[in-house]
Amino acid sequence: MKPKPVIPRDQADRDVDEAIDHYLSGSAPEAALGFIDALEQAYSHIGHHPETGSSRYAGELSLPGLRFWPLKKYPHLVFYLERSDHIDVWRVLHGNRDIPAWMRDPDSI
Repeated sequence: MKPKPVIPRDQADRDVDEAIDHYLSGSAPEAALGFIDALEQAYSHIGHHPETGSSRYAGELSLPGLRFWPLKKYPHLVFYLERSDHIDVWRVLHGNRDIPAWMRDPDSI
């Protein structure tokens, strides 16, 4: 099966930029690079196997089909919906955040 392209929304890109800035501001350029590598691996995985993500928050947020995939070695989660022709990445959030509150942010829709 051909992988679907993974297309992050603007809010997901802002989430990623915020995470990278956090690692760089802590003088951890290696961590920032590792985060980028882990994110690329996650995007590749969900492009190939979108059905493997957890649907834990889909019911709570009334977003049928919403799934997430964790980054390896980083506490971030990639939230996405599988579309017919691509993977729609909504957010990339730190797992310790109040996920439902952050996902309900009107700027993320």
